[in-house]
Amino acid sequence: MQYNNDSWKPCEMKKQQQRLTLLFGAIALAGMAVANDAAAQCSRETLQTLADTYVQAQKAGNAGMLPLAANATYAENDKAMEITAGVLTEALTVDFTRSLHDTTQCATFTELVAATHAHPYVIHTRMQATADGKVAKMESIVTDDGDWVFGAAEHLAVTRTENWDEIPADKRDSREVIQAAADAYLNNWGDPELPVPHGTPCSRLEGRISTAARDPDGQQCTMGAFPEKLNVGNRRYLIDEAFGAVVIFHSFPWLDAGIPKDPGTPASQLFRVEGGMNRYIHEVTVCTTPGCSRGRPPGPPPAPAAAQ
Repeated sequence: MQYNNDSWKPCEMKKQQQRLTLLFGAIALAGMAVANDAAAQCSRETLQTLADTYVQAQKAGNAGMLPLAANATYAENDKAMEITAGVLTEALTVDFTRSLHDTTQCATFTELVAATHAHPYVIHTRMQATADGKVAKMESIVTDDGDWVFGAAEHLAVTRTENWDEIPADKRDSREVIQAAADAYLNNWGDPELPVPHGTPCSRLEGRISTAARDPDGQQCTMGAFPEKLNVGNRRYLIDEAFGAVVIFHSFPWLDAGIPKDPGTPASQLFRVEGGMNRYIHEVTVCTTPGCSRGRPPGPPPAPAAAQ
């Protein structure tokens, strides 16, 4: 951080100390949340196999390919249903996937883009697994035309070029630090004065819109304030320290004008965190009315990414 010593006043220092206290408090709370959510641990290989099986099942449109534990549950856009009644029954042309694995919680996540399918989708799927690799709980955020700034082709063009390589072991952040960086972003929606650790560069990908188009080397993750303060609840986490990643399934308040403000509409935020700072943020959000019938937050709108 750079500043002019001559203009650094005691009151400004006090504000900075308060902001740091809030951030470190968020890290402590994040550690508690991770501990509370933790289930039986399992191997990365087990989770990778399950994620690969999920992708093949989606390509085939055959939910029966997934190994289900007794009493397994499935939800699509926060609605409980039989797994054979959802998008898994549709054989998709899958253009891209990115999977992350949480060996502490025994859970796996996949970002799936079907841009060239006759009916394009961008899907975020989280699976809680048993130690032997069966699905205990599965939930998907399924977005398509009419959802928040949806555009599978544009989304594909951006996500496939981003660097989500494995982070060297000696440079990895802890689970608590990774979650705190992501939580700070969502907490800021309720209090725009709260600090958010965005790195440089940093870019957001919301549906078809990438803020990297403005300045690929700049910090383009800061959002303008919403018209009112939002309390983002119903958060479910998956953290992969090896890739500096955390995905948060949650309810997005206010955005969808077709439903009550709270708790809001189903959404998912995927973060890449490097050195405690946000590098990439992906958002998929479901709308019950076309485009959710809301405008964007104040501030310059990001330029749309060019499809490739």
